[in-house]
Amino acid sequence: MGRVIAVANQKGGVGKSTTSINLASCLAAKDKHVLAIDMDPQGNCTSGLGLDKNDQNYTVYDLLLGEATIEECVVKNVFDNLDVLPSNVDLSGCEIELIGIDQKEYILKENIAKIKDNYDFIIIDCPPSLNMLTINAMTTADTVLVPIQCEYYALEGLSQLIYTISLVKERLNPSLEIEGVVFTMFDARTNLSLQVVENVKGHLQQNIYKTIIPRNVRLAEAPSHGLPINYYDAKSSGAEAYRLLAEEVIENDAYSSVD
Repeated sequence: MGRVIAVANQKGGVGKSTTSINLASCLAAKDKHVLAIDMDPQGNCTSGLGLDKNDQNYTVYDLLLGEATIEECVVKNVFDNLDVLPSNVDLSGCEIELIGIDQKEYILKENIAKIKDNYDFIIIDCPPSLNMLTINAMTTADTVLVPIQCEYYALEGLSQLIYTISLVKERLNPSLEIEGVVFTMFDARTNLSLQVVENVKGHLQQNIYKTIIPRNVRLAEAPSHGLPINYYDAKSSGAEAYRLLAEEVIENDAYSSVD
């Protein structure tokens, strides 16, 4: 049965979509069957995986409103072992359209349950806000992976995110856990990046991944070509970092399965 990981942080620009795209692709490259779900109306995960977000028959928007089935919405084999549930700007109006709908927090969960067994991992790219789309992702997920940018305000808003996760766990999804924190945009040339890592480690009682994602030009370029980093430049430091992160996630999965 597939493990569902929501990649979430309500701060924008911390590397959520970059992490979703490249973690999904690197897991797929390790012979894992992966589904990437784009829950962000910006559709960055969709376009970063080479799909035209404005030229999809059905998206996660149609799924949430009951206008298409999960099978109709999933785009198969976008890359080897990697399927995508795409998104676009239509999704931004979804929250209002769901007002008054019973059990709206569980729509994604109910649909993913139908296909969960087809995948080893399902990666959900969440929007940069704590709204109904993020809640749907968290009720569906087994764990939440939190990317944190190595910058001065890294911890700002993190307590709110952890509070939201604990609230969802308490009221909607008792099995939800924090997968861990992954540092992104690390610049080894600055003392600030090192200080942020030490500061967060000192404050958080969470699993912190050993892999740290560096600032990397190739990593920044890849989405404009619609390619994950392991396809765009497999030898780059960004590609190596996401391969290592994928290995850690697989190890975590094996460990939690034994648990």
